[in-house]
Amino acid sequence: MITFENVSKRYPDGTEAVAGLSLEAPDAAITVLVGPSGCGKTTTLRMTNRLVEPSGGRILVDGADIRERPVAQLRRGIGYVIQHAGLFPHRTVAENIATVPRLLGKDRRAARKRSLELMELVGLETVLADRYPHQLSGGQQQRVGVARALAADPAILLMDEPFSAVDPIVRKSLQEQFLQIQAEVGKTILFVTHDIDEAIRIGDRIAVLREGGHLAQFAAPRELLEKPADAFVEQFLGLDRGVRRLTFISSNGLNLRTDALVKRGVEPEAGQLELPWLLLVDEAGAPLGWIEPRRPGAAPIPIGHPFRAKDDSLRAALDAAVLCPTGWAVGVDEAGRAVGVVSQEEIAAAIREAHRASLEAV
Repeated sequence: MITFENVSKRYPDGTEAVAGLSLEAPDAAITVLVGPSGCGKTTTLRMTNRLVEPSGGRILVDGADIRERPVAQLRRGIGYVIQHAGLFPHRTVAENIATVPRLLGKDRRAARKRSLELMELVGLETVLADRYPHQLSGGQQQRVGVARALAADPAILLMDEPFSAVDPIVRKSLQEQFLQIQAEVGKTILFVTHDIDEAIRIGDRIAVLREGGHLAQFAAPRELLEKPADAFVEQFLGLDRGVRRLTFISSNGLNLRTDALVKRGVEPEAGQLELPWLLLVDEAGAPLGWIEPRRPGAAPIPIGHPFRAKDDSLRAALDAAVLCPTGWAVGVDEAGRAVGVVSQEEIAAAIREAHRASLEAV
């Protein structure tokens, strides 16, 4: 656990970067620091490994003041991942990852073995081991940065906007990979981002900071969305806070219709001809597209993207319905087989019911 006790940082020119910060980052969890530019996110991160010395207060790791440990020893137990990866350009991928193990005395063979293991963990092909950073894509470079931070098996990982320099598709992939890695290694992580969607997606706890390093709210993502502490937090979360809340409501309770499914090459039944849309599926059950019973022979309309019926959220279901030209969402199982369809109106009814149940639980 990382504990901040009334921590502050004031620079010689009088600028106060962090003011009286108090919070506890739990073990084996991702604590996200989020807020506008100049709110002290990166300063807080750097105070944790003493790249920046606090002006006041204490930072404790497992109950011990970090100032009581030699800086070099402290940093060996803390991995650090920054924006643009910060890799050594003259070293190969394997050599970059092996930097800390080599400094700690591991021989070259053992360090390379560790590098290859970590490359597999972060989703990098080991054939890239002898390439240089400039030969990698931005997403690959960030994965190398994460692997390097994990190389000495630190208890704590500091991550300063590590995925902000890549495009949205790569960013989502990196976030998914990162969550898989965390599920396997269980590090205590402080993660800085300016993106509230990223914070909600990956964070176990979220600290919203105001300008000047004041803590506005510290809460789990769902609590943050449902009960913002004040107008500042509410404004920072944005106008689509209600839609983001749907991320925490399961789609498992949706009433999926199966009567709208028709196999390729099979004539629709009489009752199906009364429906506005039918979902065409192949012999294995995979969705192929929407067809109109009243327009036989017309080309199928793309479904957009489906949602996982059992383990996705109402937000995913609503997104699938809104992006589909028919206004219907397709639910699939783990193998990608269609298990039913649901309309925007039915999803809206499920949202209203979820809100009603939430109010009754208060």
